[in-house]
Order: sequence, then C-alpha cells, then structure tokens
Amino acid sequence: MSHHHHHHKPNNLRLAFFLNFGFTILEFIGGFWTNSVAIMSDALHDLGDSFSLGLAWYLERFSTKEQNARFSYGYRRFSLLGALINTIILIIGSLIILSEAIPRVFAPENPNVRGMILFAIVGILVNGWAAWQVSEETGLNSKVVSWHLFEDVLGWAVVLVGSLVMLAVDLPIIDPILSIGITLYVMWNVVKYLRQTVTIFLQAVPEGVDLAQLEAQFCSVNNVLSVHHTHLWSLDGDSNVLTTHIIVPSDAGRDEILTMKEQISACAKTASVAHITIEVEREGETCLMTSHVHSCNDHAH
Repeated sequence: MSHHHHHHKPNNLRLAFFLNFGFTILEFIGGFWTNSVAIMSDALHDLGDSFSLGLAWYLERFSTKEQNARFSYGYRRFSLLGALINTIILIIGSLIILSEAIPRVFAPENPNVRGMILFAIVGILVNGWAAWQVSEETGLNSKVVSWHLFEDVLGWAVVLVGSLVMLAVDLPIIDPILSIGITLYVMWNVVKYLRQTVTIFLQAVPEGVDLAQLEAQFCSVNNVLSVHHTHLWSLDGDSNVLTTHIIVPSDAGRDEILTMKEQISACAKTASVAHITIEVEREGETCLMTSHVHSCNDHAH
C-alpha cells in the first residue's frame, strides 16, 4: 500500500464514470444484438462499475473538504468508505459473471462472433484508457477503481481471444472457461484490498511501519527518558495519525522540550504521519492514562 502524500484528481474519476456509463448502455444493446451471454454479463458488471465510479468520484471530491466541528480530521475517511463499497460491489459483480459463465460451460451457445470481436476491441480501448487515467492516482479508493477497470480490460481481452478462436474453430466453451479463470484471479486481488480497507477501518498500525522501532527512535532523542501510550493508525491508507506520551527530566526547560518535540515529529514523518500529538510528562508526574511505561532502556537491546 502506498504511504505517500497525494493530491486527488477527481476529474479522472469523473471522466472514467461518464466513459464507463456510456459504454455500458452500448454493451446492453450489443449483448442483445450479438446474442452473447458474455457481453451481457460484462454489461451487468460494467453497470456495477459505473455506480462504483460515480460513488468514488463523489466521495473522492467529498474527502478533500476541510475539517469542521463535526469531522475534526476532515473528510479523508469518506474516500475509504468509497473503497469499501466499491470492493463489495466488485465482489458481487464477479459473482454475477461467474453465475453467467459457469452455466455456459455446460450449455455453450453460438453468438455473433464478428460482433463480439468488434465490441471486445472497443471495450479494451475504452476501459484501458479509463484504467490508465485513474491509475495515476494513489489513494486506496482509486486503486480499487483501477482494479474495476483493469478487470474489465481483462474481461474484454478474454472475449476477444474467445471470439477469435471461435471464428476459427467451433469451440464456444473456451470463452466461459477463460472468463471464470480471470474473474477468480481478479476476486483474489479484490479480497486483498478488502482486507486492507477493513484493517484501516479497525485502526490497525499501517503496514510497513514498526511501532516498536518508532518508539525506539523517539527514545534516541536527547532527554527523552521513556515513551508510552504510542498509537498509530491511518485515516485513508495514505495519511497517518500518531499520538505518544514522552517522559522528560523534571528540570527540562521550554526550549529543550520544543527541540524534543521537533525531533520526534521528524522521526514520525518517515511513517507518513499527517497529524501528531505529543503529550509531555515530567519525571515523577503521574500519567492520566494508566499504562505500562516503556523505559528507553527497554529499547536499548
């Protein structure tokens, strides 16, 4: 998962939405015209994608709103909500494709192969271009949307390969078998994204960040005697939030404390921390939050 700050470009999502929705309408017409169950199932799946893209576009714009009294961290997590809904829709869409493809293995139909080839080429170009546009963004929401579109490109590639083979040989069973394989592969990737999204919602420590190592870095700061109550979680898969309590010598001056805070903030930047709260307690003071205090000697080994 990416841990870089990024700027959202909702225009890419908007463009992908209108492109996808317009093409979905054409697909339904094309599905009837070619008598292709594969194109109809792709159309149904693209309809789900269009809804997801519209939702992602709206939520991505919404997520850039500034903080207020109601949402003190701002609206970044709304983008995450979009990723969760999109992932669920993509799984449902994949199950629909499987429900269409599996019966075709047992009862293959002969569609209008030349019509399928035409639609497959247009489908690859339209979805491929949309996927390329959205893939330039780094948010988890955009990643899930990219997978939606990438799945469509793969789906159309399968339709194209299947159509070309059926043009040469009377083997209509090839198309549903390839569709099933690709759908299962895409579902496997989507489940990975679902796990990541749920983990962020449950406020787990972001992947790739070692909390104990981070505390050890805080302890290496001059005059920090011990560190406790360190919590790190992610807002949206990119921007993280950190809170920690440090114990300083009882005679530490204001300037010394400010220097310590600055150095700890610098350490935290390596973990893509956007919001940091450092609670300073002098030696001998009782922490208001009862907890085991990790002495800096604990990290020495």
